Amino acid sequence: MTSAPPAGPGVVKTAPGPTAPPHPPAGRRGVRRALTRALPLSPAVVLLLLFLAGPIAYCAYIAFTDLQLTGQAESSFIGFDNFRAAFKDDAFLNAVWLTLVFTVLSSLIGQNTLGLSLAVLMQRASKPVRTVTGGIVIAAWVLPEVVAGFLLYAFFRREGTLNAVLDWLHLPSQNWLFTLPILAVSFANVWRGTAFSMLVYSAALNEIPKEITEAAEVDGAGGWRRMWHITLPMIRRSIGTNLMLNTLQTLSVFGLIWVMTRGGPGNRSQTLPLFMYEQAFQKSMIGYGTAVALLLLVVGSLFSLVYMRLLRTEV
Repeated sequence: MTSAPPAGPGVVKTAPGPTAPPHPPAGRRGVRRALTRALPLSPAVVLLLLFLAGPIAYCAYIAFTDLQLTGQAESSFIGFDNFRAAFKDDAFLNAVWLTLVFTVLSSLIGQNTLGLSLAVLMQRASKPVRTVTGGIVIAAWVLPEVVAGFLLYAFFRREGTLNAVLDWLHLPSQNWLFTLPILAVSFANVWRGTAFSMLVYSAALNEIPKEITEAAEVDGAGGWRRMWHITLPMIRRSIGTNLMLNTLQTLSVFGLIWVMTRGGPGNRSQTLPLFMYEQAFQKSMIGYGTAVALLLLVVGSLFSLVYMRLLRTEV
């Protein structure tokens, strides 16, 4: 039996240390990191799936059935019959047209333009004027929709405030809720919802550096040229966001129109939410009403995609 040769001079023997554990593969590390980051979001995801995605999926299923509220033992799957019936229904097409008119007048033109105008004017107004104006506009916004509807009904009705003022001025009066119902409810929605646009644009205008506007003013640019070439381009992302949110909110307005006109007279102010309510709960055709609601969801999604596309292409 031979012994190991002695270590040479200058050579230090060390005991073998513990072997380092092997590193997990890069793919497994990425999955673990992603799960760790997603863990705090899991409660919110569960709630969204339970209270948002779940009902939407169930409504999407009902839209393809002939489910009714009363007088039916069981429902059956009928495919696209509800959607085909909707596009052949003159009342549905009328509701689509009135919804577009209501959205364009009260949201794209009314709330957006008036909100921007108020925000610009309040930038130059004194503090007391800003406080009073902001308080009045925001008070209309925080009112419940039903209360706002009753106030505007009292304003536009035949014996209401508007006709009293017109009579005092010796101007012709009329029953606005009968002759121009869609314009009356559009004005009501502008009155109630302008505060949101005003707040959005006020915040956006405060972010514009004063040096830029002052330099343009020194160069001789007037108010309209500064607005068109400086202010609007610098707040265009806020404009796009405000238009998207206002459009989605306006598409779903129900209580305001219901309190003022109930969709009448006839169906001259019946937008898609009121038409859906009539079909589903007054005529008991839940399947058909849900199909209309699904079409309204598709319209809102198309508007959102257009706005998001415009925002993505902006520099």
